[in-house]
Amino acid sequence: MKAIVNQEGCISCGLCVSTCPEVFAFDEEGIAVANGQVDDHNYAAVESARSACPVAVIDIVD
Repeated sequence: MKAIVNQEGCISCGLCVSTCPEVFAFDEEGIAVANGQVDDHNYAAVESARSACPVAVIDIVD
């Protein structure tokens, strides 16, 4: 599985980056990106970031 951030809607709040830094980071423009692989070890943190995203721009796909 992997996470995807809809960068057009991202408001750079940093919640996803602080919740799961092994998957989420900021790009050079300050917009969140998902770089890491979602696995059993970090799935709960990625799901938490997805659920808490204030603009609902995170998806988890196979």
